[in-house]
Amino acid sequence: MIWDIVLDAFLDTIKILPILYLVYLLVSYLGHNNNNRYAKLMNKTKKYGPLIGGITGCIPQCGFSVVMADLYSKSAITVGTLIAVMIATSDEAIPIMISNPNFIVPMLIMIAIKLVVAVFFGYLFDFILKLFKKEQKVDIDAFSKIHDHDCELISCSHTHVVHCHKQEETGEKCQHHDKETKHEHHGCVDNIFLDALVHTLQITAFLFVATFIIGLIVNYAGVENLSKIFTTNNFVSPFIASLVGLIPSCASSVFLVEFYMAGGITFGAMMAGLCAGSGIGIFVLFAKNRKHLLTNIIIILSLYLIGSLVGIVCNLFV
Repeated sequence: MIWDIVLDAFLDTIKILPILYLVYLLVSYLGHNNNNRYAKLMNKTKKYGPLIGGITGCIPQCGFSVVMADLYSKSAITVGTLIAVMIATSDEAIPIMISNPNFIVPMLIMIAIKLVVAVFFGYLFDFILKLFKKEQKVDIDAFSKIHDHDCELISCSHTHVVHCHKQEETGEKCQHHDKETKHEHHGCVDNIFLDALVHTLQITAFLFVATFIIGLIVNYAGVENLSKIFTTNNFVSPFIASLVGLIPSCASSVFLVEFYMAGGITFGAMMAGLCAGSGIGIFVLFAKNRKHLLTNIIIILSLYLIGSLVGIVCNLFV
Protein backbone atom coordinates (compact mmCIF):
# COMPACT_ATOMS: atom_id res chain seq x y z
CA MET A 1 0.00 0.00 0.00
CA ILE A 2 2.84 2.39 0.82
CA TRP A 3 4.34 1.80 -2.61
CA ASP A 4 0.98 2.59 -4.25
CA ILE A 5 0.73 5.83 -2.27
CA VAL A 6 4.28 6.80 -3.27
CA LEU A 7 3.52 6.04 -6.90
CA ASP A 8 0.29 8.05 -6.84
CA ALA A 9 2.09 10.98 -5.21
CA PHE A 10 4.83 10.77 -7.84
CA LEU A 11 2.34 10.71 -10.74
CA ASP A 12 0.35 13.63 -9.29
CA THR A 13 3.58 15.58 -8.90
CA ILE A 14 4.77 14.87 -12.44
CA LYS A 15 1.53 16.27 -13.88
CA ILE A 16 2.26 19.74 -12.62
CA LEU A 17 5.93 19.89 -13.65
CA PRO A 18 5.55 21.21 -17.24
CA ILE A 19 3.37 24.21 -16.44
CA LEU A 20 5.32 24.92 -13.26
CA TYR A 21 8.62 24.98 -15.13
CA LEU A 22 7.27 27.15 -17.96
CA VAL A 23 5.85 29.70 -15.53
CA TYR A 24 9.08 29.87 -13.55
CA LEU A 25 11.02 30.14 -16.80
CA LEU A 26 8.94 33.17 -17.72
CA VAL A 27 9.47 34.70 -14.28
CA SER A 28 13.22 34.04 -14.50
CA TYR A 29 13.44 35.62 -17.94
CA LEU A 30 11.57 38.76 -16.92
CA GLY A 31 13.20 39.08 -13.53
CA HIS A 32 16.84 38.19 -14.15
CA ASN A 33 18.05 41.24 -15.99
CA ASN A 34 19.45 44.62 -15.12
CA ASN A 35 16.20 46.43 -15.76
CA ASN A 36 14.20 43.99 -13.61
CA ARG A 37 11.48 43.95 -16.23
CA TYR A 38 9.14 41.63 -14.40
CA ALA A 39 8.81 43.57 -11.15
CA LYS A 40 8.40 46.83 -13.06
CA LEU A 41 5.71 45.23 -15.20
CA MET A 42 3.86 44.02 -12.10
CA ASN A 43 4.21 47.48 -10.55
CA LYS A 44 2.73 49.17 -13.64
CA THR A 45 -0.09 46.66 -14.02
CA LYS A 46 -0.82 46.03 -10.33
CA LYS A 47 -4.26 47.64 -10.70
CA TYR A 48 -5.06 44.72 -13.02
CA GLY A 49 -3.43 42.20 -10.67
CA PRO A 50 -6.64 40.60 -9.33
CA LEU A 51 -8.02 40.32 -12.87
CA ILE A 52 -4.81 38.70 -14.11
CA GLY A 53 -4.76 36.44 -11.05
CA GLY A 54 -8.36 35.38 -11.60
CA ILE A 55 -7.78 34.54 -15.27
CA THR A 56 -4.54 32.61 -14.71
CA GLY A 57 -6.08 30.76 -11.77
CA CYS A 58 -8.71 29.30 -14.11
CA ILE A 59 -6.00 27.35 -15.90
CA PRO A 60 -6.23 23.67 -14.81
CA GLN A 61 -3.99 22.41 -12.00
CA CYS A 62 -2.37 24.58 -9.34
CA GLY A 63 0.77 25.75 -11.10
CA PHE A 64 -0.11 29.44 -11.02
CA SER A 65 -1.25 29.41 -7.39
CA VAL A 66 2.12 27.88 -6.49
CA VAL A 67 4.08 30.51 -8.39
CA MET A 68 1.91 33.39 -7.14
CA ALA A 69 2.36 32.24 -3.53
CA ASP A 70 6.10 32.29 -4.11
CA LEU A 71 5.95 35.76 -5.71
CA TYR A 72 3.77 37.09 -2.90
CA SER A 73 6.38 36.00 -0.35
CA LYS A 74 8.83 38.23 -2.26
CA SER A 75 6.37 41.17 -2.30
CA ALA A 76 6.22 40.99 -6.10
CA ILE A 77 2.39 40.92 -6.18
CA THR A 78 -0.38 42.31 -3.97
CA VAL A 79 -2.41 40.24 -1.55
CA GLY A 80 -5.47 40.87 -3.74
CA THR A 81 -3.75 39.21 -6.69
CA LEU A 82 -2.84 36.22 -4.51
CA ILE A 83 -6.39 35.92 -3.17
CA ALA A 84 -7.79 36.10 -6.72
CA VAL A 85 -5.58 33.36 -8.14
CA MET A 86 -6.21 31.08 -5.16
CA ILE A 87 -10.00 31.45 -5.39
CA ALA A 88 -9.97 30.89 -9.16
CA THR A 89 -7.74 27.81 -8.95
CA SER A 90 -9.64 24.53 -9.38
CA ASP A 91 -6.66 22.18 -9.55
CA GLU A 92 -7.85 18.83 -10.98
CA ALA A 93 -11.56 19.73 -11.07
CA ILE A 94 -11.66 20.92 -14.68
CA PRO A 95 -9.88 17.91 -16.24
CA ILE A 96 -12.14 15.52 -14.31
CA MET A 97 -15.39 17.28 -15.18
CA ILE A 98 -14.50 17.88 -18.83
CA SER A 99 -13.92 14.15 -19.25
CA ASN A 100 -17.64 13.58 -18.57
CA PRO A 101 -19.94 15.28 -21.14
CA ASN A 102 -22.81 15.36 -18.64
CA PHE A 103 -20.87 17.80 -16.46
CA ILE A 104 -19.62 20.23 -19.11
CA VAL A 105 -22.30 22.82 -18.28
CA PRO A 106 -21.75 22.64 -14.49
CA MET A 107 -18.02 22.99 -15.19
CA LEU A 108 -18.55 26.18 -17.23
CA ILE A 109 -20.83 27.59 -14.52
CA MET A 110 -18.20 26.73 -11.92
CA ILE A 111 -15.44 28.52 -13.84
CA ALA A 112 -17.61 31.61 -14.41
CA ILE A 113 -18.61 31.87 -10.75
CA LYS A 114 -15.07 31.34 -9.50
CA LEU A 115 -13.67 33.97 -11.89
CA VAL A 116 -16.23 36.61 -10.85
CA VAL A 117 -15.75 35.85 -7.14
CA ALA A 118 -11.96 35.82 -7.50
CA VAL A 119 -11.76 39.20 -9.23
CA PHE A 120 -14.31 40.79 -6.87
CA PHE A 121 -12.61 39.71 -3.65
CA GLY A 122 -9.15 40.35 -5.10
CA TYR A 123 -9.99 44.01 -5.70
CA LEU A 124 -11.87 44.18 -2.40
CA PHE A 125 -8.80 43.06 -0.43
CA ASP A 126 -6.52 45.54 -2.22
CA PHE A 127 -9.07 48.33 -1.64
CA ILE A 128 -9.37 47.54 2.07
CA LEU A 129 -5.60 47.50 2.49
CA LYS A 130 -5.37 50.79 0.65
CA LEU A 131 -7.66 52.36 3.27
CA PHE A 132 -5.18 51.48 6.01
CA LYS A 133 -2.07 52.59 4.21
CA LYS A 134 -1.27 54.90 1.32
CA GLU A 135 -0.25 52.29 -1.20
CA GLN A 136 0.50 48.58 -1.34
CA LYS A 137 3.82 48.77 -3.08
CA VAL A 138 5.28 46.06 -5.23
CA ASP A 139 8.95 45.42 -4.52
CA ILE A 140 10.66 46.27 -7.81
CA ASP A 141 13.93 44.79 -6.53
CA ALA A 142 12.41 41.42 -5.64
CA PHE A 143 14.24 39.60 -8.43
CA SER A 144 17.20 41.88 -9.02
CA LYS A 145 20.68 41.98 -7.56
CA ILE A 146 21.04 42.84 -3.91
CA HIS A 147 22.11 46.41 -3.21
CA ASP A 148 23.09 47.91 0.11
CA HIS A 149 23.54 51.66 -0.21
CA ASP A 150 26.78 52.19 -2.16
CA CYS A 151 27.87 48.58 -1.96
CA GLU A 152 27.31 46.49 -5.08
CA LEU A 153 27.07 42.74 -5.40
CA ILE A 154 29.42 41.58 -8.11
CA SER A 155 29.07 37.80 -8.09
CA CYS A 156 26.15 35.43 -8.48
CA SER A 157 26.11 32.42 -6.20
CA HIS A 158 24.76 31.42 -2.83
CA THR A 159 27.70 33.03 -1.01
CA HIS A 160 28.77 36.39 -2.33
CA VAL A 161 31.67 38.78 -1.81
CA VAL A 162 30.45 42.36 -1.57
CA HIS A 163 32.72 45.01 -3.00
CA CYS A 164 32.32 48.67 -2.06
CA HIS A 165 33.02 51.35 -4.64
CA LYS A 166 32.61 54.06 -2.00
CA GLN A 167 35.91 53.07 -0.37
CA GLU A 168 37.76 53.35 -3.68
CA GLU A 169 36.39 56.83 -4.34
CA THR A 170 36.63 58.46 -0.90
CA GLY A 171 39.04 56.29 1.03
CA GLU A 172 36.41 55.80 3.71
CA LYS A 173 36.09 52.37 5.20
CA CYS A 174 32.91 50.61 4.26
CA GLN A 175 31.45 48.20 6.79
CA HIS A 176 30.47 45.88 3.93
CA HIS A 177 33.89 45.78 2.29
CA ASP A 178 35.06 42.26 1.46
CA LYS A 179 32.27 40.88 3.57
CA GLU A 180 30.73 37.56 2.66
CA THR A 181 26.98 37.63 2.68
CA LYS A 182 24.38 34.97 2.21
CA HIS A 183 20.94 35.57 0.82
CA GLU A 184 18.07 33.75 -0.74
CA HIS A 185 19.26 32.84 -4.18
CA HIS A 186 17.13 34.04 -7.06
CA GLY A 187 19.27 32.74 -9.84
CA CYS A 188 21.92 33.99 -12.23
CA VAL A 189 21.21 36.28 -15.14
CA ASP A 190 23.07 34.08 -17.60
CA ASN A 191 21.23 30.84 -16.83
CA ILE A 192 17.49 31.33 -16.55
CA PHE A 193 16.83 27.73 -17.56
CA LEU A 194 18.81 26.35 -14.63
CA ASP A 195 17.28 28.87 -12.26
CA ALA A 196 13.74 27.93 -13.34
CA LEU A 197 14.65 24.26 -12.92
CA VAL A 198 15.93 24.84 -9.37
CA HIS A 199 12.76 26.67 -8.36
CA THR A 200 10.61 23.99 -9.98
CA LEU A 201 12.42 21.15 -8.21
CA GLN A 202 12.14 22.92 -4.85
CA ILE A 203 8.40 23.34 -5.21
CA THR A 204 8.06 19.82 -6.61
CA ALA A 205 9.64 18.45 -3.44
CA PHE A 206 7.04 20.30 -1.36
CA LEU A 207 4.29 18.99 -3.60
CA PHE A 208 5.45 15.37 -3.39
CA VAL A 209 5.68 15.39 0.40
CA ALA A 210 2.26 17.02 0.83
CA THR A 211 0.60 14.67 -1.68
CA PHE A 212 2.16 11.63 -0.01
CA ILE A 213 0.90 12.68 3.44
CA ILE A 214 -2.61 13.30 2.11
CA GLY A 215 -2.51 9.94 0.35
CA LEU A 216 -1.70 8.21 3.63
CA ILE A 217 -4.64 9.89 5.36
CA VAL A 218 -7.10 9.03 2.58
CA ASN A 219 -5.97 5.42 2.31
CA TYR A 220 -5.93 4.66 6.02
CA ALA A 221 -9.08 6.62 6.92
CA GLY A 222 -11.02 5.35 3.91
CA VAL A 223 -13.01 7.33 1.38
CA GLU A 224 -16.35 6.11 2.76
CA ASN A 225 -15.48 7.25 6.27
CA LEU A 226 -14.33 10.62 4.99
CA SER A 227 -17.55 11.06 3.04
CA LYS A 228 -19.56 10.71 6.25
CA ILE A 229 -18.28 14.06 7.47
CA PHE A 230 -20.61 15.73 4.96
CA THR A 231 -24.20 16.44 5.82
CA THR A 232 -27.30 16.94 3.72
CA ASN A 233 -27.84 20.33 5.36
CA ASN A 234 -27.18 22.90 2.63
CA PHE A 235 -26.03 25.50 5.13
CA VAL A 236 -23.56 23.29 6.98
CA SER A 237 -22.00 21.31 4.13
CA PRO A 238 -20.23 24.34 2.54
CA PHE A 239 -18.33 24.97 5.79
CA ILE A 240 -17.20 21.35 5.91
CA ALA A 241 -16.33 21.30 2.22
CA SER A 242 -14.26 24.47 2.63
CA LEU A 243 -12.15 22.68 5.24
CA VAL A 244 -11.59 19.82 2.82
CA GLY A 245 -10.66 22.29 0.09
CA LEU A 246 -7.95 23.82 2.27
CA ILE A 247 -6.05 20.53 2.29
CA PRO A 248 -2.87 21.40 0.31
CA SER A 249 -3.11 18.66 -2.30
CA CYS A 250 -4.83 17.89 -5.59
CA ALA A 251 -6.49 15.04 -3.66
CA SER A 252 -8.94 17.52 -2.13
CA SER A 253 -10.21 18.78 -5.51
CA VAL A 254 -10.46 15.21 -6.81
CA PHE A 255 -12.36 14.19 -3.68
CA LEU A 256 -14.85 17.07 -3.96
CA VAL A 257 -15.51 16.72 -7.68
CA GLU A 258 -15.85 12.95 -7.61
CA PHE A 259 -18.35 13.13 -4.76
CA TYR A 260 -20.32 15.85 -6.51
CA MET A 261 -20.48 13.82 -9.72
CA ALA A 262 -21.56 10.79 -7.70
CA GLY A 263 -24.34 12.79 -6.02
CA GLY A 264 -22.71 12.72 -2.60
CA ILE A 265 -22.54 16.51 -2.15
CA THR A 266 -24.32 19.50 -3.64
CA PHE A 267 -22.95 21.87 -6.27
CA GLY A 268 -22.65 24.53 -3.56
CA ALA A 269 -20.56 22.27 -1.34
CA MET A 270 -18.24 21.51 -4.24
CA MET A 271 -17.93 25.22 -5.03
CA ALA A 272 -17.15 25.97 -1.39
CA GLY A 273 -14.25 23.54 -1.33
CA LEU A 274 -12.88 24.58 -4.72
CA CYS A 275 -13.01 28.30 -3.88
CA ALA A 276 -11.29 27.78 -0.52
CA GLY A 277 -8.61 25.50 -1.88
CA SER A 278 -5.76 26.20 -4.26
CA GLY A 279 -3.91 22.91 -4.31
CA ILE A 280 -0.32 22.99 -3.16
CA GLY A 281 -0.34 26.81 -3.36
CA ILE A 282 -1.41 27.02 0.30
CA PHE A 283 1.47 24.79 1.35
CA VAL A 284 3.96 26.92 -0.60
CA LEU A 285 2.55 30.09 0.98
CA PHE A 286 3.39 28.82 4.46
CA ALA A 287 6.74 27.40 3.34
CA LYS A 288 7.93 30.53 1.53
CA ASN A 289 6.25 33.21 3.63
CA ARG A 290 6.88 31.64 7.02
CA LYS A 291 8.16 34.92 8.51
CA HIS A 292 4.63 36.34 8.25
CA LEU A 293 2.67 33.52 9.85
CA LEU A 294 -0.18 35.75 11.02
CA THR A 295 -0.69 37.12 7.51
CA ASN A 296 -0.77 33.59 6.12
CA ILE A 297 -3.39 32.56 8.67
CA ILE A 298 -5.55 35.59 7.82
CA ILE A 299 -5.34 34.71 4.11
CA ILE A 300 -6.35 31.10 4.80
CA LEU A 301 -9.23 32.13 7.06
CA SER A 302 -10.39 34.56 4.38
CA LEU A 303 -10.36 31.83 1.75
CA TYR A 304 -12.30 29.55 4.09
CA LEU A 305 -15.00 32.14 4.78
CA ILE A 306 -15.25 33.18 1.11
CA GLY A 307 -15.56 29.56 0.03
CA SER A 308 -18.25 28.87 2.62
CA LEU A 309 -20.20 31.98 1.60
CA VAL A 310 -20.01 31.08 -2.10
CA GLY A 311 -21.19 27.54 -1.29
CA ILE A 312 -24.21 28.75 0.66
CA VAL A 313 -25.21 31.20 -2.10
CA CYS A 314 -24.83 28.49 -4.75
CA ASN A 315 -27.00 26.10 -2.76
CA LEU A 316 -29.69 28.75 -2.62
CA PHE A 317 -29.70 29.85 -6.25
CA VAL A 318 -27.93 27.27 -8.43
